[in-house]
Amino acid sequence: MTQTPEQRKRNAKYAKIETAKRGKAPQEIKRKQDFKSPISPFWLGVLAFVIFGGLGFELISQIFFK
Repeated sequence: MTQTPEQRKRNAKYAKIETAKRGKAPQEIKRKQDFKSPISPFWLGVLAFVIFGGLGFELISQIFFK
């Protein structure tokens, strides 16, 4: 099976990274960790509003409308 140009490019990039690691101790090798949240900031804000907004409304109703 032949490689596509994209696969060839990715393999070359991987090989370059691996050759840079050769001869170094595992502590010296730094891994790039790109963390991407599974939820967007918009939905995180909506969720926070629902949780904390409901808590706020409940506290206001408990304090002022006994």
